[in-house]
Amino acid sequence: MKNIRRKVAVVGAGFVGSSYAFAMVNEGIANELVLIDINKEKAEGEIRDLNHGMPFASPMKIWAGGYEECKDADLVIITAGANQAPGETRLDLVDKNVKIFKKIVGSIMESGFDGIMLVATNPVDILSYVTWKVSGLPKERVIGSGTILDSARFRYLLSDYFKVDPRNVHAYIMGEHGDTELPVWSHTKIGSVPVQKFLNVNSLQEVAEHPDMKNIFVNTRDAAYYIINGKGATYYGIAMGLVRVTKAILGDENSILTVSVLLEGKYGVDDVYIGVPAIVNKDGIKQVMELELQETELNQFKHSAKVLKETRKRAF
Repeated sequence: MKNIRRKVAVVGAGFVGSSYAFAMVNEGIANELVLIDINKEKAEGEIRDLNHGMPFASPMKIWAGGYEECKDADLVIITAGANQAPGETRLDLVDKNVKIFKKIVGSIMESGFDGIMLVATNPVDILSYVTWKVSGLPKERVIGSGTILDSARFRYLLSDYFKVDPRNVHAYIMGEHGDTELPVWSHTKIGSVPVQKFLNVNSLQEVAEHPDMKNIFVNTRDAAYYIINGKGATYYGIAMGLVRVTKAILGDENSILTVSVLLEGKYGVDDVYIGVPAIVNKDGIKQVMELELQETELNQFKHSAKVLKETRKRAF
């Protein structure tokens, strides 16, 4: 694998982009990484700092460059855009970031890029749709970070509550990466044991209405607001999530991750990018998983998709 050239381009040298680059250097997943930003001095500064840690990392070539560097990249990660401010929802960012993305995606495609695009900028579901439309790439090769971070937050909080390793908690957050997302209690397991058995209750409705479980979901959904109020932005968690998706793509893992993908009828939803479990490999999205949701969960999911569609139509 060390002899295989794997090049990643990162558009955006802000908190998320630089954190992703730092995590990539430590993971050693790719052997070439280029950082692209409108503020070239910022990108150069980040690269210089990262290169000074190279004696402690796996061999990797990293540098700052322009959009022309995307031409032969296997994967382009887009983290650029306006950040979510305190008191602002992710959907409030739509108008600003749609305009920015049209320029960014156009510049990437002008380079001759023909790989996979991974979108992290919020509102990620809407911007993934914009990226797909503007780029002209197959839907399988445009992926949003979706609810990968929400699912990780959910798993962590459940693991903390039940006192088990978070890697042994199997749980999904689906829908918008935002206020209309939903917990999929019907597929939440600790190891292979359904969550209702761990709680010693008889039904999933009792799980959903359990005060501690309701609190865990609220803390999952609203985590970004708490973090933004405390430190101004969220970046470590999403950077690690993006590295996980990168690993699944470059390693051809066929991993099931809750990313934002285009739905064309599954879950009764059409023409919208939204967070669902999907199989990810070297070709992008291999398959969208269609879980058997309870009626309440399915209705919540359809509502989330409707909100995304209506918001998108106003801006794109």
